[in-house]
Formats: sequence, C-alpha cells, structure tokens
Amino acid sequence: MGNAAAGEEARLAAPRTPEDLHEDLKRAIATRVRAIRHANGLSVAAAAERVGISKAMLSKIENAQTSCSLATLAALAEGLEVPVTALFRDVAVESEAVFVPSGHGARIIRRGSKQGHLYELLGSLRGPHKRMEAVLVTLDDSSEVFPMFQHQGTELLYMLEGTVVYHHGDVDYTMRPGDALQFDGEAPHGPVELVRLPCRFLAVTAYPDSAVEP
Repeated sequence: MGNAAAGEEARLAAPRTPEDLHEDLKRAIATRVRAIRHANGLSVAAAAERVGISKAMLSKIENAQTSCSLATLAALAEGLEVPVTALFRDVAVESEAVFVPSGHGARIIRRGSKQGHLYELLGSLRGPHKRMEAVLVTLDDSSEVFPMFQHQGTELLYMLEGTVVYHHGDVDYTMRPGDALQFDGEAPHGPVELVRLPCRFLAVTAYPDSAVEP
C-alpha cells in the first residue's frame, strides 16, 4: 500500500473530532446551496439578492469558507424556497453497523442447544431507541426435544432451508424456504417438528427499549 493510501486509511480510521464535523457541515451546506441555486437557474448575484446577503458572502458559503449562523441558514432556506433541512442533506453522520462474514457469527447457548439446535448471532444493534438481534438458527438433529420461547418484542422468521413446523400461540405453521412468519414474542413459540433436515432460518427480533434479553 502506498504512503498516500495508507495515510488516507489512517485518516478515515481516526476518531472524528468536533472540528472534523464542523468542516463536514460547512462542505455539505456549500454543496447543497450551490446545487439548489443551479437547479433554479440563478446566478450568485441573483441568489444573494433573494436571500438578502451580499454576493461575496454567498460565494464564501458555496466555497465552504465561512460558517453560517442560524439566521443565515433561515435566510438561505427562505430565499431559495427550500426547507432548512434540505441544506443539511449531505451531512455525514456517524451510524452503527455490524458486519459478520459468513460462518463467523458468535455461537450462543440457548434452550435446545444440546439437542442439535445451533444459534449463530449475526449482529445486534442497540441504542436509546433501537434494539435488534439477528440469529441464524440451524436445526440438524431429529430430537423430539423442542423448547418453547417467550420474550418481549416482535420476531420475524425467514425460512432458508429445509421444512419445519413452527408453533406460535395455538397455531402451527409449516415453513418452507422463502416462507416468512412475523409474530408477538410474548406468546409461546418454537419448532415442534422437523420435516426435512437440515432446517435453517433467520430469526430477527426487535425488542422494546425496556426489554431484557431472554
């Protein structure tokens, strides 16, 4: 890897500072203001007149050479006839993502693990207002021991391989590849018959904010 590429990789990997975010914000506003002005067929002078600022100030904004005050942002939005939020559309924000290569999900122990039931955690996103868990379930043993589960939240099953009879509440569903089942996790649920092995399905659970892991 060349020095330039290595330097860029190191820069991207470094923690973001408030100064970095400030620069991102200036560049995003500059890009959006210029794009909106061009879309409306306005010159810098004409747009500046609409907004009520000088041509020099608008030029500085479009070249990310100055920071906009709240009053200036409001004037830009009004003069260009767009919502204020349209000026921030390209702002880079930090977001959480979990990538799990095939076959590298963490194996977790749950009821039924000793009866040939494999649970592979594919990822879990958590935060003040979000909590989601994705598990790849593999049932490759014809054991007649089938544990029932109950937990808070909503669960979605997507069948990938094999055929399984899955119980929820007082109903049994025969699931084949491509079938999906979404349900309230508080009712008893779980596989009750393995019709064609191996059975593999993706189980995605969305928990409420106050939920405790099952």
